[in-house]
Amino acid sequence: MKPTVMIVEDDPRIAEVIAAYLDRAGMTTTVIDRGDAVLPAVQKSPPALLVLDLMLPGLDGISICRELRRNVSLPIIMVTAKVEEIDRLLGFEVGADDYLCKPFSPRELVARVQALLKRSGALAAPPQAVVFEDDAAAQRIRCAGQPLPLTPQEYRLFSVLLGAPGRIFSRAQLLELAYTDTGDVFDRAVDSHIKNLRKKLVPVLGEHMAIHSVYGVGYRFELL
Repeated sequence: MKPTVMIVEDDPRIAEVIAAYLDRAGMTTTVIDRGDAVLPAVQKSPPALLVLDLMLPGLDGISICRELRRNVSLPIIMVTAKVEEIDRLLGFEVGADDYLCKPFSPRELVARVQALLKRSGALAAPPQAVVFEDDAAAQRIRCAGQPLPLTPQEYRLFSVLLGAPGRIFSRAQLLELAYTDTGDVFDRAVDSHIKNLRKKLVPVLGEHMAIHSVYGVGYRFELL
């Protein structure tokens, strides 16, 4: 089951970006834009982790964190535009597990969320025994010695991603590197093939993600 992350953020643009990155990292997200709505929501349906903005309408993040810590042990990442040391210390003092100052990298937030979820046991580590082998001569990719049921185009696309773990490829780069004839092929073809690849990786990886969407950029291969 995917862990649920509750995002408490009154700026809809920031909330949307955070949710998009966490969704693509294999989590379920809910968004709340008022501080006074957090405690009832947590009591009704406790999330696995809380991403909590400091400045909120209704009730501020410090008060929310202090109140939650009286009865709830879920991990809390506090997010704020305040950068003074006293604000960071106060956040930890009332029970925040981690702290990020705006502006921040969404990828860094995802990494910190994953680290806290693994520490709490809500997110299992990916299977370490998974090894992919790219047999270029046979145009076949094997996992644990077993060939994946890929079409020729899926093979070429996955081969490019697999050859550079962690590198972000734009759709245009993938079209150039993985498609033999791009005359009538558009960006949506890449998205469609990525979707099919992910489905075929589920029997190998379960709920863990290997091909990650990078919001507004493209895709990367990485076992997290």
